[in-house]
Amino acid sequence: MRSPLSLHFSKLNKPSDLRHSFLQHRSRAAHGCSEVNIRNNSVKPDQHRSYTCSYKDCKGKELLPVLCPYCEKHFCLRHRHQSDHECEKLDTPKPRMAATQQLVKHIVDAKKNEEAKSKKRKGAKNSETAAKVALMKLKMHACGDKSLPQTERIYFQVFLPKGNKEKSKPMFFCSKWSIGKVVDFAASLASLKNDNNKSTSQKLRLCHTASGEALPFEHTLEMWLSDKDYPLYNGGNIILEYLDNDVLFIEDTESYFS
Repeated sequence: MRSPLSLHFSKLNKPSDLRHSFLQHRSRAAHGCSEVNIRNNSVKPDQHRSYTCSYKDCKGKELLPVLCPYCEKHFCLRHRHQSDHECEKLDTPKPRMAATQQLVKHIVDAKKNEEAKSKKRKGAKNSETAAKVALMKLKMHACGDKSLPQTERIYFQVFLPKGNKEKSKPMFFCSKWSIGKVVDFAASLASLKNDNNKSTSQKLRLCHTASGEALPFEHTLEMWLSDKDYPLYNGGNIILEYLDNDVLFIEDTESYFS
């Protein structure tokens, strides 16, 4: 069967007529080209489409697709990286690596603890040596209850409360006494005001020179002489100070010795 266009051309007699027909029907639409209908009927792309971010409650949108190459989901520019959108395909540290990191941390912490213990032992040794040297002088000048047996006497250089005319005073006490009794006896020797038996806002406390801790009244000297962490030394220093009831230690112990 002959097409309508071929029938049309067969009716043209002159070459000039043929040329004129070609020019007249050269466009696809003019000669009823079937491809035009196919293209016209095809679905055109939506120029207004946007891509919503897949990350949790994010409302971000992008005009162009931003795909994660790992989980293949759409994200906004803010959440395009794996770490930003908590990608399900994100590699987690391997157990062996995590174990190595934990081991390194354990070694470092152990080294720090050992250094701290070594420093503490060195400081305690120096305090003990200094106390032995000072003990001979204290025995010569210290005041106390002379009825106490020599074996029970414990000597201290007692540093008195700030503002007192006398900075310190050598004293000796019984090792079996409670801290409360030591405070009362020291206050009487140094003529200090002592209202510990009254309900007042401040109490006269006996404090450790190394830690600054106010020693509990019910403890005994013997307990602190044998303490493993912060022992008191026969011949060492001790501080007497007025502290509020809610204060448990002195912050700057060095200021008493300067």
